[in-house]
Amino acid sequence: MSTALPFQLLDQDLLLLPQKAIYWQHEKALIAADVHLGKVGHFRKSGIAVPRDMEQDDLACLSDLIFEHKPQKIIFLGDLFHSDMNADWDWFALWRKQFPKIEIILIRGNHDIIHDEHYIKLNIALHDSLAIGPFLMLHHPLTEIDLRKTEGYVFCGHIHPGVNLVGRGRQSITLPCFAFSNKQCILPSFGKFTGRIGIRSTKNDRIFAVLKDKVIAIE
Repeated sequence: MSTALPFQLLDQDLLLLPQKAIYWQHEKALIAADVHLGKVGHFRKSGIAVPRDMEQDDLACLSDLIFEHKPQKIIFLGDLFHSDMNADWDWFALWRKQFPKIEIILIRGNHDIIHDEHYIKLNIALHDSLAIGPFLMLHHPLTEIDLRKTEGYVFCGHIHPGVNLVGRGRQSITLPCFAFSNKQCILPSFGKFTGRIGIRSTKNDRIFAVLKDKVIAIE
């Protein structure tokens, strides 16, 4: 059984989920970044052998989160679909039809190149950025200079953040993480078929590593 970690930010109650997403309780919204659906189909189309069930695992995980938290909306912070149209789109369209009453919002990422009309047919709203309450939803993280000029606390993805932990025997592992700075949170990549990059943090940042079934604070 997985355990979410409660976290309060700007008087908003959040749940940091071990499925590498955030449930925003006040807005009844599920927030996820970098799902990269279609990546399996993209590689298979190029002749690279990748297990087909990896794609369906991510959709099944989204379904499980919907049944558990009952969100009214889902906000995808870019790179929902990995590349151009392929057979994996049919799985996604079928999944969407199972939850027609849920509002779905996609903040466009650099991989979101499929024509808007396909998303519109599935009743998915498209934005380059979107302010909701005290938060600003983006795909790319902002620099410190841009953050000073930006209103709202930023939620974003894109870089697939990870935190490197070193054990007593000098063995190391890089775990996906939620990285909260003074004005920006970078979410881990939701998709299982994605890598992660170790990030640099300052002493004022709040870093939360994602384990298999829980989220832990890194001191």
